[in-house]
Amino acid sequence: MLESLGIAPEVEVVYRAVIGAPGSTADGLADALAVPGAEVEAALDALVEVGLVLPDDDGTFHGAPPAVALGALITEQHQGLRLAEQALASLAEQHRSAVAGRGISDLIEVVTGLDAIRHRFQQVQHAAGEELRMFVTSPYIAVRPGENSAEPAALERGVGIRLVIEQAVLAEPEGTAEAILSLRRGVRIRVVDRLPMKLVLADTDLALVPLEVAPGGEPGAVLLQRSGLLSALDALFEALWTRGYPLELAALEEGEMSPSDIETDGPSELDRRILGLLLAGLTDQVVAHQLGISLRSLQRRLRRLQDLAGVDSRMQLGWYAARHDWA
Repeated sequence: MLESLGIAPEVEVVYRAVIGAPGSTADGLADALAVPGAEVEAALDALVEVGLVLPDDDGTFHGAPPAVALGALITEQHQGLRLAEQALASLAEQHRSAVAGRGISDLIEVVTGLDAIRHRFQQVQHAAGEELRMFVTSPYIAVRPGENSAEPAALERGVGIRLVIEQAVLAEPEGTAEAILSLRRGVRIRVVDRLPMKLVLADTDLALVPLEVAPGGEPGAVLLQRSGLLSALDALFEALWTRGYPLELAALEEGEMSPSDIETDGPSELDRRILGLLLAGLTDQVVAHQLGISLRSLQRRLRRLQDLAGVDSRMQLGWYAARHDWA
């Protein structure tokens, strides 16, 4: 827990032992922790150096009050971060001045290889201060579902995230589960039939565009800095976001449904989830699998909903459902 303050986990264990048993000796701590005495002594030396542990003349050790000792380290860390932020702002301004008036080729970096793309993907997300926007397409190449550790980290920093995903993503084996996890974290998602590319936008400053490659070819991507081309990608994202169908958590999460709810006078909760997923563009087979019902049961429910709405086709049902808040 104290690694962010420069305290290694094995050193933190010794610190906690000293706090819990003031007046302990190095040998006593080694026995209590069942670790070699040399390791305990090295940990105590490190703790004394940063002021977390105080040695006595009789060879015993006492922990400094955590609120004071750790508070000082945290304050020092904050000061260091503020200096780093000032340096970042200065370097960013210096960089903008250096590239002002230069050709678009100076604002583009070509990235090749899976490891390099993954690294840049994480960096672009960490660079966002206000919002991350992404196009998510199928198939996954560089980053598989569950591997994007930068998403929860960005949300914890207060960065908003919007995703536009294509329908094929939800048909992937892990696609729906990943969408559910993102929605639970607070990510906003919309679905479109198809996307022209993969894309990551960090605020209006950076964009990463993975490139399609021939089978067996080396994956590549383009990293763009603020430019007219990046502005075009910004506009493209917003246009497709406006067109997309909002994906709601309630439509994806599994839950127990009563078989008798088909007898209600209006759409049941299961019916609403079916409509929501179909309006998002999923096929009957994918929706039935996701909701754990048979294809025949799903189609029977849809026929009943058409009767309730007084319509003759799926297209008319979708229009009616959207207009009457059925999904």
